[in-house]
Amino acid sequence: MNGRGVHRSSTVVLSLLMAAVGVALVVQAILAHGSVFSGRLLLGVLFFAAGLGRLYLESRRGRGV
Repeated sequence: MNGRGVHRSSTVVLSLLMAAVGVALVVQAILAHGSVFSGRLLLGVLFFAAGLGRLYLESRRGRGV
C-alpha cells in the first residue's frame, strides 16, 4: 500500500471514530441529563456531522469528482 492509500484508509477510520464519538456523546447527554439542550449534546451532534462530512468528502475525492 502506498502513501496515498494509507492516508485514505486512515481518514476513513478516523472519520468513523469521530462519528462514533458523536453518537456516544449524544446518547450519554440524553441518558445522563434528560435535557435536550446541553453542551454535550451539541458537541456530539457536531462530532457526528464532522465525521460524516469527512467520509462524504473522502468518497467524492475517491471518485475523482
